[in-house]
Amino acid sequence: MSGSNNKSEHFSSLLLSWFDQHGRHDLPWQDDRSPYRVWVSEIMLQQTQVSTVIPYFERFMDRFPTVTHLAAAKLDEVLHLWTGLGYYARARNLHKAAQIIVTQHAGCFPAVFDDVVALPGIGQSTAGAILAQSMGQCHAILDGNVKRVLTRLHEIEGWPGQKAIEAQLWELAEAYTPDTRLADYSQAIMDLGATVCTRGKPRCQDCPVVELCQAYRQHSVALYPTAKPKKTLPVRQTHMLLLQNRQGQFLLQQRPPTGIWGGLWSFPECPLDTDINDWCRSRLGLVIGPIQTTNVLRHTFSHFHLDIYPIRASLKDHTDHVMDAAATVWYNTRQPDALGLPGPVKQLLEHLV
Repeated sequence: MSGSNNKSEHFSSLLLSWFDQHGRHDLPWQDDRSPYRVWVSEIMLQQTQVSTVIPYFERFMDRFPTVTHLAAAKLDEVLHLWTGLGYYARARNLHKAAQIIVTQHAGCFPAVFDDVVALPGIGQSTAGAILAQSMGQCHAILDGNVKRVLTRLHEIEGWPGQKAIEAQLWELAEAYTPDTRLADYSQAIMDLGATVCTRGKPRCQDCPVVELCQAYRQHSVALYPTAKPKKTLPVRQTHMLLLQNRQGQFLLQQRPPTGIWGGLWSFPECPLDTDINDWCRSRLGLVIGPIQTTNVLRHTFSHFHLDIYPIRASLKDHTDHVMDAAATVWYNTRQPDALGLPGPVKQLLEHLV
């Protein structure tokens, strides 16, 4: 790293002084910085803004106040409380990790870094943040906010997702991490990136470390961090079948435990070139009436767009028994079950009420 230990100490001193006055001190997971609460918050905050996370976190804590409660819950209930937050693998990993903590760590969140990283869904930065904030251990963090601060501070060119760039940033993150006030420092550097050194329209005039920032001196703040090379996302297409029985309920199927929307409940899907009537009869054992089409709904994942073509139809006869019905449910939109739903399915159901 360029610079001396004095520069590192100066950086952390400036940052912590700023944090004491301007940092976020009233976040719900700061009230009781137990490893469990910090862990849940850190998982929810991955690729999600604080303002979005707060109500989800509070509902989650009300229902699962301890890791034991979370481990004992059904995955459906966990996914239901996660509905709308996105990136559902986080919820599945959280549930699985809770069960590991109960069975392998006697219900106590591990205090050893390697044991934390070994849990599903926890990487090096998340493990460091949990242990620093809940136990005061000396670990660096490197989330997206920290990467942005460091790339501007040192004018580091290259997309931070590249291994060589990321290794350079880890070296810097570790060098700047002080030996004291670890909980405050980890929150402070995340707050700096989230509220001042933002992606768009950074408030450099309010930055406590602007005197150290190379990008600011060179009037090049907007160039950092280097953007990820653009790649055209492929488009996939599917029909979602909004099938309604005579009681006004809609058919949902549980998706496989892994893959896109793993374990969530969704409408039956079939390819666009499918005869809908034949598909329902052969795959579901259901006879449907006239079909109605609605507007295409696009949902974007990290690696592709999904264009959803909703098809609505009512059952033609009195039976709503579904072939292979073990992973199906007739969903009452007026008295909904506590099921985990993908965002587009939740959106479509809300329009059906």
